[in-house]
Amino acid sequence: MTSTKSLHLTEPMNPDAFTDAQQRIAAAYSPESLKSLGTDLVERLSQHMAELQQREHSVLNWNSPEENLPIARETLNSHAEHAKESLAERFQKLVDVAIRRGHNLHHPRYIGHQVPASIPIAGLFDAMGAITNQVMAIYEMGPWVTSVERALIERWGAEIGLTPGTFDGLVTHGGSLANLTALLTARNTVFPKSWQRGFTDGNASPVLVAHADSHYCVTRSAGMLGLGTENCLKAKLDPLRRIDPQALDEQLAQLRKDNRPILAVSAAACATPIGAFDQLNDIADVCRRHDVWMHVDAAHGGAVSMSKRHRHLISGLERSDSFICDAHKMMFVSALCAFVFYREKAYRYAAFQQDAPYLFDPSTPGMAEIDSGMSTVECTKRAAVYGLWGTWSLFGEQLFADLVDVTFEMTQILYRKLEAAEDFVPLHQPQANIQVFRYVPSASYGLNEAEVGELNRQIRWKLIESGKFYIVQTHLDGQAALRTTLMNPLTTEDDLNELLAEVRSSAATQLKEKE
Repeated sequence: MTSTKSLHLTEPMNPDAFTDAQQRIAAAYSPESLKSLGTDLVERLSQHMAELQQREHSVLNWNSPEENLPIARETLNSHAEHAKESLAERFQKLVDVAIRRGHNLHHPRYIGHQVPASIPIAGLFDAMGAITNQVMAIYEMGPWVTSVERALIERWGAEIGLTPGTFDGLVTHGGSLANLTALLTARNTVFPKSWQRGFTDGNASPVLVAHADSHYCVTRSAGMLGLGTENCLKAKLDPLRRIDPQALDEQLAQLRKDNRPILAVSAAACATPIGAFDQLNDIADVCRRHDVWMHVDAAHGGAVSMSKRHRHLISGLERSDSFICDAHKMMFVSALCAFVFYREKAYRYAAFQQDAPYLFDPSTPGMAEIDSGMSTVECTKRAAVYGLWGTWSLFGEQLFADLVDVTFEMTQILYRKLEAAEDFVPLHQPQANIQVFRYVPSASYGLNEAEVGELNRQIRWKLIESGKFYIVQTHLDGQAALRTTLMNPLTTEDDLNELLAEVRSSAATQLKEKE
């Protein structure tokens, strides 16, 4: 038995020091402070949102790391340096510096990455979950948020077309983790001993066949699952950058002929570069013909299930063995809120096989059906679904359809403007709200392909430095190009006209400098 002395117990606290510590803690927990600071915060943020909707402020408050880091370090000492100021004054300064130096995704001229202008009211529900610290792993730790998560899985899965009562799912922190979890489930189902033994039977290494434009997290998952990134094979694409079903059929047939074990086919709805939706019914037919697990990364496109105009884009998604959808993309709630769906209930428990007696109570075996810790990487998990739950409950699913319809339509408007302009080239016709294009100056400037690409990169950088717009750059078929994702439903046609004008202005300035 260990003696008390060997534990090196500290001496009792000085009574005055103990009292001081208790008082500081009590001040930090003050309900009155929560009320007053919370009111101040909501007022400040609502003012900020109103200003952004009027196109005030920069889209990106660009400051270099060399500028931002020293200021961030200084804020950590603000409690001492500004001790004479009230808590409210110090709080307001911290909020203001965060707003002044942050990225304004709610600005209608943010049309960059696939990160949304989240519905502000959804943030209030997220705040409720954060302030009360609703966590999940077992039902008794988060009974209401667990119930909400299960209800949303059931409702959204049914909207997508899964058969109620036969499917299952989970919520996790982001699409990368969701894809990893689904593919881990596939690995453990297709190769039942891999969880305990890994791939040690001496046979050929399993392969994962993925959309050639898959998000990098799919290849990363292959590495993490023990397949190796070199065994993540690209599926051939058709001219619209979708998986070619006939070529996939031939690829799987050859792999079977070569006795190569196949983990899964990973399709996309939609793929990141241009928003291409795979022909999921055709791919499902091919996968079933070869008895191969079908997974779909529908992180961006899963929300079209809410739209009568666009839901045909994911026809066949319900036939896949697993798929993911990010509510923090096209359902416009704050990050992170990613759903994993399984066509068969039993798949949910294939990902992990753990024994944690301190966590899972054998006296309540029925709770395993609802405990989230049995099926996710996370043990402690935040209440990721509160924003979606609150938004859905307040406004209904029609709002999600509206968000999809408006942003997709505005992207078509942008495409038509690019197509009609002599100095712009759209590199594809959009299926979703992603548009890739190039600015191509008159041939009289004599620029070669590399110089046109560099001009586009410089246009983009000058544009975001100015704070007038935020767009991103990409490479498509070896060409440097500009990429927009219209995530904000408050973006208007006037904003798009101004975008093209700003691109032209930036290009003219740079071309003049080259003369």
